[in-house]
Amino acid sequence: MGSSQNLTKLRKDIDDIDKKLLELLNERGNVALKISELKRENSYSVYDPVREKEIEKKLARLNNGPLAQESVLSVYREIISACRKLQEPLRVAYLGPRGSFSHQVSFREFGGSNELIPLRTFDEVFQEVETGRADFAVIPIENSVEGSVGAVLDLLSHSNLVITNEIFEKIHHFLLSKSKSLKDIGVVASHPQALAQCKGWLSKSLTRAEVTEVASTAEAARLASRKKGYAAVAGEYAGEIYNLNVLKKNIEDSAQNTTRFFVIGHTSAPPSGNDRTSIVFSLKDKPGALQRSLFQPFADLSVNLTKIESRPSKERPWEYLFFVDFEGHAEDEKIKKLLSKVRKSSVYLKILGSYPAGNQ
Repeated sequence: MGSSQNLTKLRKDIDDIDKKLLELLNERGNVALKISELKRENSYSVYDPVREKEIEKKLARLNNGPLAQESVLSVYREIISACRKLQEPLRVAYLGPRGSFSHQVSFREFGGSNELIPLRTFDEVFQEVETGRADFAVIPIENSVEGSVGAVLDLLSHSNLVITNEIFEKIHHFLLSKSKSLKDIGVVASHPQALAQCKGWLSKSLTRAEVTEVASTAEAARLASRKKGYAAVAGEYAGEIYNLNVLKKNIEDSAQNTTRFFVIGHTSAPPSGNDRTSIVFSLKDKPGALQRSLFQPFADLSVNLTKIESRPSKERPWEYLFFVDFEGHAEDEKIKKLLSKVRKSSVYLKILGSYPAGNQ
């Protein structure tokens, strides 16, 4: 059999497989519609991060290649997104513009079948969900290099929204441009944090280029798409949106550069067996108050405290709020006991949410 005949046969095999895949996808969609009826009867959310993480873990175990694990997960995220849309189209707010890292994470988590809404400020993002104009929001909470996003912590402490999921995103910065060579670059634009995270590479590789700060990495990509000799430091997704050439990949100085994101909404996530809880509280200003109210109860109950941070309350001078993350779910008996102890000695305590722990 000649090579052309072999090719024809293999393409026929592909066509047969595609037909089976399409039938199975629609079969999955029909099951998803039945699930949606049960969810409505029991007032369950269409978005179920616990179940979706179970699916991803199972797929990772079952995948024997040759497709890479991330490729398989990417396909299934879109399948899940399409099935969600059959049940109820979701509207997801994020800090824009299009092409930002928040947009990138929103797209990967919720897929292209749902409406993603870019907004200008964190206040607007929270308001969009609080008023019901959006179902969920994706917000950055901290970066492994730059630390916490104070504005988001402040909004969480006063909002009635709860954290429903946690996502860790490796931040890879790309040098993007309409130009095709580094020697053609006269201006490099990006958000100040992105420029700071790539300072070492930029100082070595683009010594003659002018560095310009703009409002976001996505805005930098937009500028690079319109101005000759401009390059943007931004994510790969921004390059795809603005049709830019990748001049250099992964130019960040730290390979460990990671941003932690929260998905926030109106409904809490059920226990998954691998959860984290976030709380905020304030204490009376007394010697040893933090030790007695927080550290001792955690030690007594052997609960792993993963983060503690203080922020000014902004209500009275020198009064502070403590933001704490720890392992476990608020519905766990041990965690209920812990929270009861902390609440007794607190002036104010709020559970920001319990959610399945993200993969770091």
